[in-house]
Amino acid sequence: MPSRIGFVSLGCPKALVDSVRILTQLRAEGYDTAPDYGGADLVIVNTCGFIDAAVEESLGAIGEALSENGKVIVTGCLGAKQGVVQAAHPSVLAVTGPHDTEGVMRAVHAHLPRPHDPYVDLVPPQGVRLTPQHYAYLKISEGCNHRCSFCVIPSMRGDLVSRPVGAVMQEAENLVRAGVKELLVISQDTSAYGVDLKYRTGFWQGRPLKTRMFELCRALGELGVWVRLHYVYPYPHVDDVIPLMADGKILPYLDVPFQHASARILGSCGARRAPKRCSSASPRGARSARRSR
Repeated sequence: MPSRIGFVSLGCPKALVDSVRILTQLRAEGYDTAPDYGGADLVIVNTCGFIDAAVEESLGAIGEALSENGKVIVTGCLGAKQGVVQAAHPSVLAVTGPHDTEGVMRAVHAHLPRPHDPYVDLVPPQGVRLTPQHYAYLKISEGCNHRCSFCVIPSMRGDLVSRPVGAVMQEAENLVRAGVKELLVISQDTSAYGVDLKYRTGFWQGRPLKTRMFELCRALGELGVWVRLHYVYPYPHVDDVIPLMADGKILPYLDVPFQHASARILGSCGARRAPKRCSSASPRGARSARRSR
């Protein structure tokens, strides 16, 4: 018999659309909905946090669901107010922000395994891989915002597009569960991760997480595997990851690309107002692998 999920939807029409999307995804994955708390395996509460009365109503609905069912996932605008839900109801299973269908589904999968689907379950959660079992590449973004005179990458792959941090962490978790022992973080410009998103706060395991290199490295360091950073340019904030290396959270290794050896080309790069990535140096205490582009 399929797992059954109760649903409470509060707030404005935009929140109602979010509820529809979540319920649609639940149905697409084989879950049933329950008309009452007693018949549900867990309950999702989509909250509002706009005014005090809405916050009070949302916290009351969460409390009622916990009392009647005991297993509650919280989403919606109140979830974006860091710590409010957890302070009032510390026993909730997970908390995500608004319009976060993926985050809600990750929480559902963690506490109520997805029903078997014979059409898609031939593909493992970590996908099909071309690397040996012990390591895998974890791509965190595409493209690059810089226009260095010697580099063709932006013309082929476009401007920087960072992946949502929750999606990156979910992929990393799937790989670790599949037996991967080393994650090789890659992108065209790893140091710039999240710049295009203005370091937007995402969610992982029900807690907020900024889309930024340091926070990503710190979260990856919690997975208990080797984490190796590739294609890191010497932005000032790169120094922040060195304590993570000292604590054994990520490997003491940075792959820092050398750009060019021609003074004329580097001068042309500077003339085009490219940022200081025309020459590279490794941070102290970190080994680096060098390559030419």
